[in-house]
Amino acid sequence: MLGLSWHLLPQVFAPVHTDSTALFTEWLPFPVGGSFLEVGCGAGVTAVMAALAGCARVTALDINPEAVRNAGLNAHRHGVADRMRVLHSDLFDALAPGERFDVVFWNSNVIWAPEEFVYTRPMQHAIFDRGYTTHERYLRDGQARLTSSGRLLLGFNSLGDTGRLDALATTAGLRLTERERTTRRAGDVPVTFQLLEVALSSGRETA
Repeated sequence: MLGLSWHLLPQVFAPVHTDSTALFTEWLPFPVGGSFLEVGCGAGVTAVMAALAGCARVTALDINPEAVRNAGLNAHRHGVADRMRVLHSDLFDALAPGERFDVVFWNSNVIWAPEEFVYTRPMQHAIFDRGYTTHERYLRDGQARLTSSGRLLLGFNSLGDTGRLDALATTAGLRLTERERTTRRAGDVPVTFQLLEVALSSGRETA
């Protein structure tokens, strides 16, 4: 993928099964010389590419312990372990309170799941979001993780619930702006991938 070979552990979502990882990695505005945070890093492809692109400080987070191990292996494989740390985290929970980044990105688990859904395997967190609570938290708490000129980005696609996402953004006083879009086929299904930027609505200020 992206011209490089990668470690992939059995209990980690395989980025080769969808175009999302490659697309978002190519679209992202990596802050050369700055700091980059990836939420839900999986195998670590995007975070590693951010470090290779010139980011001075890269942090990769994942709720799946095997993904954390996998991303660490790929950081060492591609010689960026000195500037890329990987943490086991439910969204931003493992970060210090004051940590901020120039770019924050999440390739989200777009499939809405009902409240009674039970996660039985860690990998399911990469696909399903029960009640869209993770999306709500990302939108609500992401602004507090940005530097003064930082950007909050969300990878989304047409398999997700756009109506729910828009409603969550509106409730939080945020606006979503589409920065990139393309449609690819996933088997027999056309899927539209979007890179969205999350910003405060006019008149709103971050805490």
